[in-house]
Amino acid sequence: MASKGFVTINDLTKTVEQICKCKASYLDQVAVIEEYGSNTVSEGIVHVFRITGHPRTDTCHAWSSPIEGTTTRRYYAVLKIPPLDSPEKAVRASIVHDYKGGRP
Repeated sequence: MASKGFVTINDLTKTVEQICKCKASYLDQVAVIEEYGSNTVSEGIVHVFRITGHPRTDTCHAWSSPIEGTTTRRYYAVLKIPPLDSPEKAVRASIVHDYKGGRP
């Protein structure tokens, strides 16, 4: 996978397939800005993938972000299963998960 700033659709497709254990194909992209109060806590593009072989959904949201202080990136893949039924909710859930898990 790409390690610096450039992430390809192929990188994200592989991420989705590895994490979700399903075949993935790219569908779309959505710009997401997540704010907390007057601060922007996340801003970027979430890619939407069609997945086949998962028992509960046919859609996954995926993106990548740099890990602060390093040259590597963290990859995310969140299944579209209520209540995580939008790119915005997927990003919001990942922020909470990372915060609670102590990730940088």
